[in-house]
Amino acid sequence: MRHLSLPCFTFGATNCRSVNDRRIGLSAGSSSSKRVEIRAMRAVVQRVASASVEVLSSQSSSVSLFLLTSSSDCRRLQVEGRLVSEIGPGLLVLVGVHESDTDSDADYICRKVLNMRLFTNETTGRGWDQNVMQQNYGVLLVSQFTLYGVLKGNKPDFHVAMPPQKAKPFYDSLVDKFRKSYNPDAIKDGIFGAMMKVNLVNDGPVTMQLDSSQTQTTKATNMKEAEQS
Repeated sequence: MRHLSLPCFTFGATNCRSVNDRRIGLSAGSSSSKRVEIRAMRAVVQRVASASVEVLSSQSSSVSLFLLTSSSDCRRLQVEGRLVSEIGPGLLVLVGVHESDTDSDADYICRKVLNMRLFTNETTGRGWDQNVMQQNYGVLLVSQFTLYGVLKGNKPDFHVAMPPQKAKPFYDSLVDKFRKSYNPDAIKDGIFGAMMKVNLVNDGPVTMQLDSSQTQTTKATNMKEAEQS
């Protein structure tokens, strides 16, 4: 198991460009380069023995937190600057929200994360056999727009991430989807818009990257319908 402590920047990217400008040049491994479009919600899923989030600071003038304790789970909420959420065994999910994401992207990520067979069946001993729900484990969600970062020279650029004023309600709706699809008490999250410190003990280590799988045609249609509504 590997113990990591990482700073996590969660507020939405600024200076976002239009949908037509979301092209990022990537090397194709040959003399030529292909230009690809990133149009997907992104999740980095880590199987953990434990994970927690501490709030370091917030963009807003104040963050209202309530002290919640429960003997049935590992969650604790404290004042700003201290522990926000924690889980025991389960999944730590870093979530990046793309500026073109829709509810179908959120549905896909929620369904896939909860059904990924990353755990051993303790009854049969078979590995990669059970999902987090079958194990009754926790899920800690953390928004992280830096998953869309690309380097322009030596400076990271995050222009394809959803702007913060849209990203916050969208991320909140994603958290709600997880809670409605699983035991609500098992779903924890950080504080959107806050500077956070993420601590985890990666069990394995096991880390998976997951992108929503809509086709470009489907996403373009959904975006056009949203603009016309």
